[in-house]
Amino acid sequence: MSEKNPVKAVADKIAGVLHGEPAAARGPEEGVPGKPGPVSPQLSEPVEPVEPLPPKADQSGPETVGPTGQPTGADHARVAQSGAYLTTALGTRLYDSDHSLKAGPRGPVLLQDHHLREKLMHFDHERIPERVVHARGSAAHGVFQSYGTAQAVTKAAFLARDTETPVFVRFSTVLGSRGSADTVRDTRGFATKFYTEEGVFDLVGNNIPVFFIQDGIKFPDIIHAGKPHPDREIPQAQSAHDTFWDFVSLHTEATHHTLWNMSDRGIPRSYRMMEGFGVHTFRLVNAQGVTTLVKFHWKPRLGVHSLVWEEAQILAGVDPDFHRRDLFDAIESGAYPQWELGIQTFPDTADQTFEGIDLLDPTKIVPEELAPVKPVGLLTLNANPSNFFAEVEQVAFHTGHLVPGIDATDDPLLAGRMFSYLDTQLTRLGGPNFPQLPINRTHAPVNDMLRDGMHQTAVHRGVAPYKPNSLDGGCPFFAGADTGAFIEVPVEVPAGRKGREAPASFGDHFSQPRLFWLSMSAVEREHIIAAYTFELSKCYEQAVKERTLAVLANVDGELCAQVAAGLGLPVPAPTEPLADVRPSPALSQIGRTWPVDGRTVGIVAGQAVDMAHIHEVRRAVLDAGMVPLVIAPAGGVLGGDGDPVTVQRTFATARSVEFDALVFAGAPAAGADAYGARDAKAAGPGPAVGDPRVLALLTEAYRHGKALAGWDGAEALFEAAGISVGEPGVIVTDSARGLPRLMELLAAHRVWERFPAAM
Repeated sequence: MSEKNPVKAVADKIAGVLHGEPAAARGPEEGVPGKPGPVSPQLSEPVEPVEPLPPKADQSGPETVGPTGQPTGADHARVAQSGAYLTTALGTRLYDSDHSLKAGPRGPVLLQDHHLREKLMHFDHERIPERVVHARGSAAHGVFQSYGTAQAVTKAAFLARDTETPVFVRFSTVLGSRGSADTVRDTRGFATKFYTEEGVFDLVGNNIPVFFIQDGIKFPDIIHAGKPHPDREIPQAQSAHDTFWDFVSLHTEATHHTLWNMSDRGIPRSYRMMEGFGVHTFRLVNAQGVTTLVKFHWKPRLGVHSLVWEEAQILAGVDPDFHRRDLFDAIESGAYPQWELGIQTFPDTADQTFEGIDLLDPTKIVPEELAPVKPVGLLTLNANPSNFFAEVEQVAFHTGHLVPGIDATDDPLLAGRMFSYLDTQLTRLGGPNFPQLPINRTHAPVNDMLRDGMHQTAVHRGVAPYKPNSLDGGCPFFAGADTGAFIEVPVEVPAGRKGREAPASFGDHFSQPRLFWLSMSAVEREHIIAAYTFELSKCYEQAVKERTLAVLANVDGELCAQVAAGLGLPVPAPTEPLADVRPSPALSQIGRTWPVDGRTVGIVAGQAVDMAHIHEVRRAVLDAGMVPLVIAPAGGVLGGDGDPVTVQRTFATARSVEFDALVFAGAPAAGADAYGARDAKAAGPGPAVGDPRVLALLTEAYRHGKALAGWDGAEALFEAAGISVGEPGVIVTDSARGLPRLMELLAAHRVWERFPAAM
């Protein structure tokens, strides 16, 4: 995939700004996302009737096509509420919605109160069943621009050169309920709906390229094992419990996915910095009818980056919506998330293997060193939903939503998904007409002969919804390959006896987990060891822990030994020879540099700060495409007598996990609320310098490998925290002019030198 080294460009840009090059004038809050509405409210309740306000500039809704795919030309506002006055569902204006209709002020409520009945009836039915898996998610609108580089292997129209296709992308966690936290250790969904001219294509993938199981019939088993224990309904959104580890230690084909989950991939920094994979092998068909096997990859422009475990734990409490907020804020700020779609292609041979790897086994990858990922297009997310329920909750994906040029293979896990998704939508969305919901509507013409059913919104014409017919003139007619029909590839089906079995190649459960382990850097291996130790320490049964160690012994001796040491258990011997594999450097997240778009920089300042420096650093951060958040002892503004700057966080509300880097404009004095009864973070003996909560902010950020900078006496604050000036990732200058170096550090995601590895 194409990569850019952003370090010099970013540093040069910031240096130019800091040395006086002109920049656009900005208001005190410009560039800071999170404004709840398009205009700021007045202090008193408005009483003058006005029409509904428009959405914010970053928001959009589904394209305004009809339920049968025909463009309506309607503005998005035409499908939203209208009129300045409160009405019933059918438009009758109301004069009151605070009081039920009663027989006198203290009398009984009357049965004839139709407004009360309608209001409560609708409220009582607002909720629909949440997804069993992927319940917790977020999504955005965007566009996919094809490079045309896939035309040799597929006739899919949306992959033709210079074709732009609207998309809707939903990210999610697998195990948790809708109300769970974003930053739990879990697999993430990465599902993309392409609204192509040939129909809808859904690429329903994950941020991990393999899965726990090889056959769809076992999907209920892995989900039942990973979900909360059925007797107590705990733990929520976690795999750190007995039933999960009981299953994966007995079911060793899950070892590869489990290892990815225990790696940093299980706790991504944001959706914007997360890879996506189609998981399965699909089949492409070109214009000449030639077939090619393919695996799909999404490569984030910002690089692959993860949280450290302590950050993930803190965020689950202080900001459980962290990933959702990050996605929305980035789009609102204009830092549009981007991914390149890439394909690994393989000859469509009779055995459907490549370099000895069974391409129908969803627990296996093909290393990029063996089959490079070829970029075929760019995905840009550029608009947030205007209504979360109507779009994010009601969007319905299906692996069977295919278009000409892309077909399924005989992957047994894919087969189960092809069968299961429609059942899911029937339960969640109340009937067979879920494709007519605005977010699910195709942008291609529909003439399907499917009629009636719950929530039918199309008004069909004609009298003959059957084939063949003459009463409707024979319409609709069958299409051929030359008129855009989807025709399944006529592959030969291997003859064999009927039975519940798997090919012998599916029996290798340890070589690829070992490949993944050996491909990790030293610090990434340490994180994997810590994750296994933490998760297994949460299990009650010793047998589950010992059985898991026996599995790890077949992956790597050092991994097994280190986890065993953490659990206080003996190290078992492997039961199989360790596989001789070649590491794949492409699997490591560490060692490269990436753009810093949309990163958050905290600016810590006291009331007596030099405002010229604050304006200078804010301008530099904004011009680098990042978000500056000012942190001060109290809310309001800094520099109120001159050019004020809005305070976004206080010492009481700020936590380091929200920021990618921190800059300290001196060592701020303690705030008025810096005592334990008001804020427990300020409890205990006060520091020699500044506010104790600022010291906690600093030490936490340092511990998590964040870049740090300071001036005007900030070195005293660093020393009070036990941080030596000049050590990796700590910059002290005489002004804000040290920022270019800070941005260079951000391009590497973290100051990795702060994580010495024992291995």
